[in-house]
Parts: sequence; C-alpha cells; structure tokens
Amino acid sequence: MRIDVIGDIHGCIDELEHLFNKLGYTWNNNLPSHPDSRVPIFIGDLTDRGPSSVAVILLVYKMVIEEEIALYVPGNHCNKLYRYFLGNNVKEQHGLETTVAEYKALDSKMQKKVRHAFISLYEKADLYLELPEVNAVIAHAGIREDLIGKTGKKVKTFVLYGDITGESHLDGRPIRRDWAKSYEGNRWIVYGHTPVKEPRIVNRTINIDTGCVFGNGLTAFRLPEEKTITVPSQQPLVEEKFKYHE
Repeated sequence: MRIDVIGDIHGCIDELEHLFNKLGYTWNNNLPSHPDSRVPIFIGDLTDRGPSSVAVILLVYKMVIEEEIALYVPGNHCNKLYRYFLGNNVKEQHGLETTVAEYKALDSKMQKKVRHAFISLYEKADLYLELPEVNAVIAHAGIREDLIGKTGKKVKTFVLYGDITGESHLDGRPIRRDWAKSYEGNRWIVYGHTPVKEPRIVNRTINIDTGCVFGNGLTAFRLPEEKTITVPSQQPLVEEKFKYHE
C-alpha cells in the first residue's frame, strides 16, 4: 500500500487539483488516479473559508464513496457541516457561512445532491484510520498513543479538536496542549487541523495542515516514502493564522 495523505483543503479546489498533478496523478472522467495505484487520504476539513467547498465535497464523495479509490477521515469543520445538514442549530461562523452561502445559491436538485453526498461521506467515515501496511495512524487533529484503538466521546473530541485544555486564546480559539512532544510510539501519526508554515515533524508525528486557505500551501505526506509534497496557495496570506505555531 502506498498512500498520499492530503492536508486540510477548506474549499481550495484549484490547489487540490494542482497537488494531484504534482503527485503524478492523471485525470480520467474528472477523477485523479495514479499509475502506481496510490491511495489518496483526505485528512478532514474539506470545506469552509475557501472558494469552492461544494466542488471539493462532490470530488471527494465520488472518489471515496462511488469509486472507492480514496479514503477520508472527518475534521471539526466536517462535523459542524454534518450537523448543519441534519438540521441542528449550529452557528454559521468560523467559515461555515461560506459553505452555507455556496450551498444556498444552488438549485434545489443540486442542494439535495450535495447534502446527500456529504452526509453519506461523513456517516461512512471512520473517526481515524489505523494503517498497519504503512505503519501509520491518520487522524484530523492527531491522537494520543493511549487512545489508538479506542472510540468514545473523549477520543472523538481529541481527534476532531486536538488536546484542548478548556481554555481559550484572546481571539476565542481553544488553547491546545502540544501532545506530539510526548508521543513515543513507532507508528506515524499524520494529522492537520492547526495551520503551520512548514510540515511539522515531532517524534513520529507530522502536521501537514500548511494553511492553504490562509495563503500558504497545500501539502501531502507520502508513505512509505516519508516524503512531503506542497503546492502554493492561490489565496491571500493571513499571517496571524500562523502566529501561535512553530
């Protein structure tokens, strides 16, 4: 098994297509496939903030559910959009408002298609993936070693939001512990969620959310090669989104 784990896309469809091209994928019937049968894995946060969340949903749904040529784990933005589509009372902020605006601009037939696609994608997804073939665990915001193999509310919160303390920064974002520094496992933990300027490797963990929607880049991590590939973002740089991170 050879995989390409793709960081937080946040509606940046052009950069995603560019990344697939750089990774050596070819396009047939508007779907990317690799001559060496590599498996793309989407690490969550497909939507919100970026320009083309609907297009990303439809592409990932087709690859993961219809064609079964890719894998996906959900992120916190995915969880919020899922709850929105179920009709729950969620606040349209922190990026969700951009996805909702795109969705509401569609005709009713297309709205039904997009809603069905995303709900199906989310409900069929594992919370995180254990991939012994490449000695790795894929989780949106990471996972502590003692939680691997477990499920439940505590695990779900960690995987979606990180190791949150319950406290907040001045701008309202949750304060998170740097769990990666104490990770001692021999499996790769591949995650995203927190924007970093460069892929951040600590012990056997790697954060590949290089803040595409904030103007930096979209990154993939290849296993078993242990190689990162990044394409530049076409979005304006929002420097403060990176100021809390190494």
